[in-house]
Amino acid sequence: MENKEALFEYVLRIADNALILGHRVSEWCGHGPSLETDIGLTNIALDLVGHARVLLQYAAQVEGKGRSEDDLAFLRDIRDFKNVLLVEQPNGNFANTIARQFLFDTFNYHFFAALSNSKDEKLVAIAKKSIKELTYHYRYSAEWVIRLGDGTEESHEKMQEALDDIWDYAGELFVADEVDAKMLEEGIGVDLEAIRPLWEERVNAILKEATLTRPKDGWIQKGGKQGKHTEQMGLVLAEMQWMQRAYPGMEW
Repeated sequence: MENKEALFEYVLRIADNALILGHRVSEWCGHGPSLETDIGLTNIALDLVGHARVLLQYAAQVEGKGRSEDDLAFLRDIRDFKNVLLVEQPNGNFANTIARQFLFDTFNYHFFAALSNSKDEKLVAIAKKSIKELTYHYRYSAEWVIRLGDGTEESHEKMQEALDDIWDYAGELFVADEVDAKMLEEGIGVDLEAIRPLWEERVNAILKEATLTRPKDGWIQKGGKQGKHTEQMGLVLAEMQWMQRAYPGMEW
């Protein structure tokens, strides 16, 4: 695989994680269980969509085929999206959303912190600009895990069920393939094995404080990076892309 092709794929993956999770979280706008959570989740969604925009702009630049950020966001088919399966999972109840958010936020914070040392100047600029917002996401979801886990009997039960349900999707975050290896070799990408202990330490500490039981590691749900998605992804794209496909030529 050529460097340009690998870099395009690598940036696209990071962008797609932000775009699809941002869309998912935006579904809470106006539906949060309280005004505080409604505003908090909406702000997180806006941050993620903002990250997706700058990354898709860079991906389009790297590709050099005349496609725009709008083309990449709204005119690709499901197999062309390279996000991990975790971020496309449905919101469920508030505990389900927080469990998904916590596992991804913890990864994303350490990923972007490492990306700020990349040899790619554009990715470094994006990472340094994003890290403040990602720090907020990282703290927000962790605090809610603790509040729900160490809260009432009902909130504890729902938080544990949510964690058990989503756990199998977290492993894909650390599964490296040819693109990850190529970018790491070039000094551009992040060493996923190096950030895994940081993720483990943070997750274990928060779950302990929340009085939650860490699910057992086992089967890993994966394939998103290669464009193999769950049925949930089709529903996300149907909602996210319908306007651009119905009225072609609109701009973000």
